[in-house]
Amino acid sequence: MTDQTALFQVHKPRTMFGSALNTLELIFHSTVREIRKGHKNAIVGLLMNMLQALIFVGAFYLMFTVLGMKRVQLRGDFMLYLMSGVFLFMTHSKAMSAVFGSEGSTSAMLKHAPLNTIILITAAALASLYTQVMSLAVILFIYHVMGNPVVIDQPVGAAAMFLLAWFSGIGVGIIFMSIKPWFPDFASVAQTVYARANMIASGKMFVANATPGYILALFDWNPLFHCIDQERGFVFGNYFPHHSSISYPIYVSLTCIVIGMMAEFFTRRHASESWNAAR
Repeated sequence: MTDQTALFQVHKPRTMFGSALNTLELIFHSTVREIRKGHKNAIVGLLMNMLQALIFVGAFYLMFTVLGMKRVQLRGDFMLYLMSGVFLFMTHSKAMSAVFGSEGSTSAMLKHAPLNTIILITAAALASLYTQVMSLAVILFIYHVMGNPVVIDQPVGAAAMFLLAWFSGIGVGIIFMSIKPWFPDFASVAQTVYARANMIASGKMFVANATPGYILALFDWNPLFHCIDQERGFVFGNYFPHHSSISYPIYVSLTCIVIGMMAEFFTRRHASESWNAAR
């Protein structure tokens, strides 16, 4: 009887350090599960994400070439100019979609005692970041060995803007995720509209310093616009952003996360199993 009873005992860590290790272990396993969820073969999933990024870059390159807009962009490697916008756009969008699609308050996964919403959101965001970092590294490596040396003026700052684009995607995703249990159709449509609007509103197709002020007013609300413009300031030594800031996306992202998590905690207290049954 003692052995059988031990099988059903929940071993809880007795120290704060043990609780932290237990949480990190749960996040790790949940992240691996999220990475595998998209495709059973992780390499194939990575290749598909790389192909999507290459299609984006190729489409914009063709568009700029046909329209004759290459000469009006900032001086430097034109492909790096395109990739600096496309990679941050994809990182932001993928993080938002991953968080929005993560397990919610009425998910069966949350019936397992150690799991909670924060762990599942973190796992979804980290899985998205892992895929984007690997895709970015492989594409830049291939571009470099093909005879086009990749030179980034301030790599640390460029990496920080890449992470900030990911972080802002998490904030926006949490807002949409907190709405989903109450208004699922509206949340899904709003998330799709935001993602499509960012195709233009992210500013990846133009340089902010060369854009009239009345046009910039249509884009400066978007944290991703600031991330991309600041990213180009770190990538290219001859570009100095004057119409964007680093602090704005940080404040917006933190505000979205706080509001979204407050709404999520409220939803968790009022969650009903009938919500999932009715869908």
